[in-house]
Amino acid sequence: MRIDLDSTEEILLTITRNKTRSLLTAFGVFWGIFMLVTLVGAGNGWQTELRQQFEGFATNSAFVYSDRTSVPYKGFRKGRWWSLELQDIERLRRSVDEIDIITPSISYWGRTVVREEQTYDASVQGLYPEYQKIEAPNITVGRYINDVDISEARKVCVIGSRVYESLFKRGEDPCGQTIRIDGTYYTVIGVNYAEGNISIQGEASESIIMPYTTMQQAYNIGQRIDIACMVMKPGVKVTAIEDKVKGVLKEAHYIAPDDKQAVGMLNAEAMFSMIDNLMLGVRVLFWMVGLGTLFAGAIGVSNIMMVTVKERTTEIGIRRAIGARPRDILQQILSESMVLTIIAGMAGISFAVLVLQVFEAAVNDPGTITTPYQVSFWTAIGMGALLVALGMLAGLAPAYRAMGIKPIEAIRDE
Repeated sequence: MRIDLDSTEEILLTITRNKTRSLLTAFGVFWGIFMLVTLVGAGNGWQTELRQQFEGFATNSAFVYSDRTSVPYKGFRKGRWWSLELQDIERLRRSVDEIDIITPSISYWGRTVVREEQTYDASVQGLYPEYQKIEAPNITVGRYINDVDISEARKVCVIGSRVYESLFKRGEDPCGQTIRIDGTYYTVIGVNYAEGNISIQGEASESIIMPYTTMQQAYNIGQRIDIACMVMKPGVKVTAIEDKVKGVLKEAHYIAPDDKQAVGMLNAEAMFSMIDNLMLGVRVLFWMVGLGTLFAGAIGVSNIMMVTVKERTTEIGIRRAIGARPRDILQQILSESMVLTIIAGMAGISFAVLVLQVFEAAVNDPGTITTPYQVSFWTAIGMGALLVALGMLAGLAPAYRAMGIKPIEAIRDE
C-alpha cells in the first residue's frame, strides 16, 4: 500500500479533526495491547519463578514412605505401624526393573546446630551420594558427600546456604571447620547453595547433609529408613510401576494387598505434570483476556470509522465525481484505520514494557535479573504484526461502505 506525503498529511488531519473522539477510540486499542503485553510478560516471569522453585529436581521421581495399616492381615490388627528398612531398597532394586536409581533417606527435624556462639535450627539428613541425581545440589564451596564418606562413616557434612550464613561470617571459608549437632562434632566439607523449595525432607538451604552410614551410627537408627527415593528409567512413568512397588513392599511386610493406606507414594512426576498444566492454563487465560480486550478496542476503531465515513459522505462523493477510483477510497479509509490502530498500539506496547521493567527491578535484587518479567523480541514483533492486521480488519467494513457511495447519492445526501 503506497502512502505519499499528501496522503499522510490528509490522514493525520482526518484523525486530529475530532481530537476527543480519536483519543477515546485510540485508548481502547492502547489499553488492549497494554493488557496483553503486561499479562504475557507477567506470566513469563511467574512461570520462570515457579520453575526456579523446582530447579534441579528430577521430574520422573517418586518417594515411598510407610503409614498405618488400614486392613487386618495374617493376624496383624488394623492400625499397625510399620517401617521401611534398608533391605527394602535392595528388594525394589531387584524386583522393579523400571527403576533407574533408588536410594534411602533418613532425617531429623529441628536439630540445634552450634558453632562457637552461633546456633541454628536445621533439619539433618542422612543420604547416599546417588541422591544428588534426584535433587541436584549447587556446591560452589567444597564438595558433596562421596562413596568413601559412606564406607568409612566419616563425620562430615554439607551445610545449606542459610545454615552457613547463620554460623559463619560473610566470605569465611567453612570447609574444614567443625560444627556440633546433638553433642557430636562434624567437619564441614561443602556448602549447598541450591534454592529449590521442594520440601520433601526440608528446604535445601536449611538442611545439613551427612553420609547415611554416619547418621545411622550417630543416632542408632539401625536398619530403619524414612523414605525410599527413586528415579524411573527414561520413558517410564511413575504411575505405571506404582502398584508393582507397593506390591513388593506389602508382601515383604505382611500388609494386605488391598490396603490402600499402608504404603504411601509421593509421585513427583504427577506433581510436575499438574504444575505444567496449571502454567499452560494461566498462559491461555492471559492471552484470552489480553486478546479479548484488544479486539474490543479494534471494534471501537471500526465503529468510529463507520461514523467518520457517514460524516464524509459528501466529500467521498465529490472525490468519486472528479475521478477518484474505488481503490483510492479503499486505500484512504484503510490507511486511516491502520495509522490510528498502530499509533495507539505502539504507545500501549511501550508503556507496558516500561511498567514491566519497573516491576522487574522491584522484584529482583539490584544488579541481577533472576526473574525476567518481559516479553521476547519475537513476541513483540508478532504483536506489532497483529496491530497491523487488526487495523486493516477494523477498516474493511467502513472502507467497503465508502466504496459503495455514488456521487449522485452523495449530492442528494448533502
